[in-house]
Amino acid sequence: MEKRKLSFWQIWNMSFGFLGIQMGFALQNANASRILQIFGADVHELSWFWIIAPLMGLIVQPIIGHYSDKTWGKFGRRKPYFLVGAILASIGLVLMPQADIFIAFLPALWVGAGFLMIMDASFNIAMEPFRALVGDNLRTDQRTLGFSVQTALIGFGAVVGSWLPYALTNWFGVSNETLAGVVPANLIWSFIIGAVILIISILVTVTTTKEYSPEELANFDNDTEEVSEEESSSLMDIFEDFKKMPTTMRQLSWVQFFSWFGLFGMWVFATPAIAQHIYGLPHTDSSSTTYQNAGDWVGILFGIYNLVSAFYAFALPYIAKQLGRKKTHSISLIIGGLGLLSIYVMPNENWLIVSMIGVGIAWASILAMPYAILAGSISAKKMGVYMGIFNFFIVVPQIINALIGGPLVKYAYNNEAIFALMISGFSFLIAAALVYKVKDVDDVVKIV
Repeated sequence: MEKRKLSFWQIWNMSFGFLGIQMGFALQNANASRILQIFGADVHELSWFWIIAPLMGLIVQPIIGHYSDKTWGKFGRRKPYFLVGAILASIGLVLMPQADIFIAFLPALWVGAGFLMIMDASFNIAMEPFRALVGDNLRTDQRTLGFSVQTALIGFGAVVGSWLPYALTNWFGVSNETLAGVVPANLIWSFIIGAVILIISILVTVTTTKEYSPEELANFDNDTEEVSEEESSSLMDIFEDFKKMPTTMRQLSWVQFFSWFGLFGMWVFATPAIAQHIYGLPHTDSSSTTYQNAGDWVGILFGIYNLVSAFYAFALPYIAKQLGRKKTHSISLIIGGLGLLSIYVMPNENWLIVSMIGVGIAWASILAMPYAILAGSISAKKMGVYMGIFNFFIVVPQIINALIGGPLVKYAYNNEAIFALMISGFSFLIAAALVYKVKDVDDVVKIV
């Protein structure tokens, strides 16, 4: 048997929920550090709060992947998971910027960090099944297109999420001014709007996408590499699956490590780095109007790199057809690394747009190329658990950066967060070099 060939719009609807997920994720990425600083966190403490995100991914994604592989019911195999994840993430989005209403019970900083944890766990519940759904539903010759469409939707969602606070203030007059310890209204309303769009977009995928039954998937499965034909039923089998991971996956792990080490540093320290290095503010300033303007501009910059990634994603299948997936990914990472490094020499905030164009090219490739390469080496019966295990190589570098990033900023960089962004740029360049060690199982000509 062969999987049916899906139309572009069927593939689009299948991944449409990612638009809402990434909108919420972008709101978090661009504004969590800013919110935590408003609630009282010092610059060097930010990475410690952000460690919640990769820890949730490390714990949640393999478990969700394992159980979604085993699930089949009235609502499907993967769909129940990302629907529940979306509902929980929406709750976190609404309440995190309003954590100060709980100060009768706990300090706002800790309540905010708690809701950050809820959001991260929930985003991970929703994200992993979406990755596995593309592997489940698409033929080999459509997978690069599938992950590229997913990347485009991620980009569009992130643009809206990143630009929303700036748009509410500058286009609709919602205030971005704040008192000490209080999140401005434009951020609160942005998070509420993000929660609503997240639920709506997930429902589009749930109502328009059909999943293959386990029996159908078993007929499609070619057991491509190193995976036992015997179905596992124990959660502990995740560790056995980890030991038996495909060779391609092991090689990609190092590429992922340095890619995501760099991304985490950018997400955590972009706002304080740009506020200090470009706007000339002291590292202790987290409440002035200039600081809020810097935070809004970081949102614009994050939106720009996501917008670039959305359009570049559509070009990736064609570029990969000409150059091969490995070379395409390596070149994209080099451009992104140079983009991050260029921030140091940019004369003002407007020139940072050029830097973010480079980051957007790398981001699109990071979200698509490794998964397109990986999917060809995984058995359909293990798609969910291996996509979850693959997340180890995303979250472990983030945990390491979270542990060492803050102390480095405080003690090695003298609280100058710009140097954290420089390390991120060099990390991208290392990842680009490691791509060439990866074995791409599928024939590039056939899959694109």
